Amino acid sequence: MKRILLPAGGAILATGLLAAGLAGTASASGVVDDAPLTPNNKVAETVDFWFKANGAALRAASVYRYDYKEVNKLVQKGGYTPDTKPGSTAPIGEEKKAAVKVQNVNLPKTIGKVFFEGRDGKLYWCSATSIQSTYHNLVATAGHCVYQTGANGHVLDKWVFVPGYYQGKAPWGIYVGKQAFTHYDFATYEDYDKDYAFVTVYNGITLGGGDAKKVTKSEFDAYQGLKEAKDVEISKEEFLKGKLDPTSTDSYWVKRGSHTKKVGPDYPGAVVEKVEVSYSTYKNARIGKGEGFKFGEPITEMVSKRDYDRYEGPGFKNVDKQGNYTITHFYTQSWVLPGSDTKFFKTEFFLIENFVKDAGRLGDNVGGQGFAWNQPTGKYVRTFGYPGGEHPDGNKPYTGVTPKWCYGKTSTKRTVVAAIKAEELVSLKCAVTPGYNGSPWLLKYSNAKRLGYVNGVTTAVFGDVDGNNRYDTIFSSYFDGETASVYKAAAALWSGKMS
Repeated sequence: MKRILLPAGGAILATGLLAAGLAGTASASGVVDDAPLTPNNKVAETVDFWFKANGAALRAASVYRYDYKEVNKLVQKGGYTPDTKPGSTAPIGEEKKAAVKVQNVNLPKTIGKVFFEGRDGKLYWCSATSIQSTYHNLVATAGHCVYQTGANGHVLDKWVFVPGYYQGKAPWGIYVGKQAFTHYDFATYEDYDKDYAFVTVYNGITLGGGDAKKVTKSEFDAYQGLKEAKDVEISKEEFLKGKLDPTSTDSYWVKRGSHTKKVGPDYPGAVVEKVEVSYSTYKNARIGKGEGFKFGEPITEMVSKRDYDRYEGPGFKNVDKQGNYTITHFYTQSWVLPGSDTKFFKTEFFLIENFVKDAGRLGDNVGGQGFAWNQPTGKYVRTFGYPGGEHPDGNKPYTGVTPKWCYGKTSTKRTVVAAIKAEELVSLKCAVTPGYNGSPWLLKYSNAKRLGYVNGVTTAVFGDVDGNNRYDTIFSSYFDGETASVYKAAAALWSGKMS
């Protein structure tokens, strides 16, 4: 069993990738590290960030991957030596029932995606699962899907778990992470032999109002909550029909292509293109029909703080007395003759129905897988996750939208992956791609109950063992007694509701 040691004088032995600082607090045993994710008073803000605009941020997230070059250079060594006796914790609902040995391909309700914002400001996701705990509030995933590697062990921002995720939808709600638990060696030294994490989550939150509501421009202007104007591409036929409809409240305009000819407003067949400008330009523009004239009234959107901070356009940014973030957009006219590559648009107006309700505890809604440690390798496991990245040859067979599965025997030998300085990984033949990282490896999985025992999670690397430039192998930390210590510390912590 590899452990990272401190020699006399305090220098760190480089047996893994090193981080400069400590992520949280270690237990007295030196094994468990925990770090807070989201304080109670920030839960609603985090949920709003991901739910806004009908889950636009969820759909915008991309696979989270480790940038490595030589993962196909693998070395296998001797088998594993358990550090304690084998043990397991039954899944939720199966605590007093006998195990049933059945294999299947049914998807468990417990799996989903974890979403977060990286230190680079981009949105990412990994795979994960709900797992047994005292308060039915625990998620199991990979350590690198919780802790930002290469950033002094900081936890990732806006961390949430969405079980049953599908195309921006959260059928059982969004569960905001409260406290992250992982092995001290991973959080502090980025030891990828300990690339696993257990995260307590608050009660889930769902939106009571459903999707965004389309409204008229006057209703949009009068609304004081979150709202947005969407530019929707339409056909030329719909564009012409809408332009002639006197009852339409949508704003119709075009986006010029390379074949578009700039003309005056009175030129036969001329249509208007809207150009976003600064307030001063709009203020000085004339009213009416003409090149550079005002294009309708300004459009004011109430946005999240993140969108506010990142907006770099010419519009006017403001924070009102209630602390709401707004951006006002100003447009002028530019008249063109459509070409073959001209695109046609209309602007539609939406109110974000942002009334939330408590969805209850994670495990009560979707159940929770059991947990097992110090189990012999060479056993059949079934893994479930959301692959979405491409193979090294550029082929992208998975969308990341729906979960996939693999089934097979784990390796009986330890695998060394030099790219991440890991020396004790378990491997499994499985031709998935990034996005599958964090996915659970389940022992004794039942097709009728859709439950098993988490005995591993897919780590950061995906291997190309046969050298054909396509991934064919995934890896996991070996779940030993130290893993059980981390799990038990997390499984005993209550998280509660949002404030």
